[in-house]
Amino acid sequence: MKLISIVTPCYNEEDNVEDLYQQVKNVFAQLPHYRYEHIFIDNASNDKTVERLKKIAQLDKNVKIIVNTRNFGHIRSPYHALLQAKGDAVVSIVSDLQDPPSMIKDFIHKWEQGYKIAIGVKPESEESKFMYNIRRMGYYWIGRIADVKLIKNFTGFGLYDKDVIKILRSYDDPYPYFRGMIADIGFDIAEIPYNQPQRKRGITKNNFYTLYDIGMLGITSYSKIPLRIAAMCGFFLATLSLLFSGIFLILKFLFWNSFSIGVAPILIGIFFFSSVQLFFIGLLGEYIASINTRIMKRPLVVEKERINFENTVQEVAVTE
Repeated sequence: MKLISIVTPCYNEEDNVEDLYQQVKNVFAQLPHYRYEHIFIDNASNDKTVERLKKIAQLDKNVKIIVNTRNFGHIRSPYHALLQAKGDAVVSIVSDLQDPPSMIKDFIHKWEQGYKIAIGVKPESEESKFMYNIRRMGYYWIGRIADVKLIKNFTGFGLYDKDVIKILRSYDDPYPYFRGMIADIGFDIAEIPYNQPQRKRGITKNNFYTLYDIGMLGITSYSKIPLRIAAMCGFFLATLSLLFSGIFLILKFLFWNSFSIGVAPILIGIFFFSSVQLFFIGLLGEYIASINTRIMKRPLVVEKERINFENTVQEVAVTE
């Protein structure tokens, strides 16, 4: 019997983890030809999430828990959990129930047809219209400038064959842009559309900063276009400045006594060029920060505790 690993990152989801666990269990009750493990990775929740997960794990050895020493963020922790899975296929699903567990059967069906990657894409969502439109706009622009063809409306929810997980392990990236990696691998992908339901319990942990972080990570990891735009803008603005300088010089010679530039154009020009410089310096800083993160080679997370794994890890840094 093949093993399917379900991976769920969670942070302060005490109201949802039990419901999610039960829904996943019900799905596999309808799939008797498969074994499964459900790996929860907790990002140092400060509510009762870990307590409730431990109660579940005591009764069901299919449930495995990783507890981080601190909150390592919404990018590193879920990716680390994926790399710990031992299944023939791995399903990533969030803990807030906005990824429907019932779709696991659809993913496995596509996997049985030969797809190494089967994912859920959400062309529609019942979440806040403002946040949904911000996401769509971000996906669109990052997709336009990326070096690889990114998948629209894809957040990571899906099934990945063990060969895909093996390739992900070889990346050795301490701050991975998962959407870009999946597109970069190049396998045929089965896309299954779904309507993302509204969160019923708890508060979303996503905000403008997390969206900005993911967006910048996508740009710095998979596009050189912004840097080239900066270089071209510098050349264009330098040429434009030289041209205007020549025009003003000629006009001054022709109309020495009557021609006056005035203070306003000078101030406008200074503020314009300063803002352009600050924008591209900030963009360059994002690339440098990305390089610095990768050079430091920090582990994805530091584990505090493992439950129901073969080897329990106490206070061990895992870099896989």
